[in-house]
Amino acid sequence: MLTFENLSRHYGAKRAVDGVTLDIPRGAFVGVIGRSGAGKSTLLRMINRLATPSAGRIAFDGQDVTALRGAGLRAWRARCAMIFQQFNLVGRMDVLTNVILGRLNVIPTHRAMLKLWRDEDRALALAALERLDIASLATQRADQLSGGQQQRVAIARALMQNPDIILADEPIASLDPRNTRLVMDGLAAVNREYGITVLCNLHSIELARAYCHRLIGMAHGRVVFDGCPDELTDAVIAELYGMDCDETRAVQPRPAAQAAQAEPAFAARGLIPAGA
Repeated sequence: MLTFENLSRHYGAKRAVDGVTLDIPRGAFVGVIGRSGAGKSTLLRMINRLATPSAGRIAFDGQDVTALRGAGLRAWRARCAMIFQQFNLVGRMDVLTNVILGRLNVIPTHRAMLKLWRDEDRALALAALERLDIASLATQRADQLSGGQQQRVAIARALMQNPDIILADEPIASLDPRNTRLVMDGLAAVNREYGITVLCNLHSIELARAYCHRLIGMAHGRVVFDGCPDELTDAVIAELYGMDCDETRAVQPRPAAQAAQAEPAFAARGLIPAGA
């Protein structure tokens, strides 16, 4: 269970996140929605401590995340993988190496510097790429890939951390519709097959309704909606996005049957072993 207790982050007089209290159970796929500047990214960055809370507490299975320092904080960040909008891959390196870098927390520094990867590391990286249907790209340079391919490489790298939680900060913001579906299908499969908790910041109401089990709507740093997609009414959307109710009717959810068709090419071939 991931718990926020009266969590806040202030930048001077600005309250980027203001008094958020939530419980998120393991295995949930949660969409965080709202306008730009609503506090979505700051909330995710506080979870893995890229941003330090100004007040309040974050806990995971009873462990106080806000109190972690040094080795304890590094271990938490390994359990709490981050996927960024900008992919954050090393462009000059091949795809396989970029994915293996997700295991830097368990690979000795001298091996990492000399790229002396174990066969086990290579096998795990290839398995992660295969699950995202991009194993054929393993030897290509990362900067030669499309945006959607790069984001799926970033998801594979996150899997190499063997995380409890994946935090996806606007992972499809710069992608075309086809690659958007591929990336969201990949995140949904990771959540479904591995039982990894996924928190995903999204602007698109349609995508949030189609993929997420639960939606958290933020405005001005506060949670103004917390419920299942079917409970997201025109009035709530208008509050979140500042639209008139007539405008919200143009934002239609993706039919459930259509979402189910997007079953990715992931055969259940076993999970990355715990502690590997």
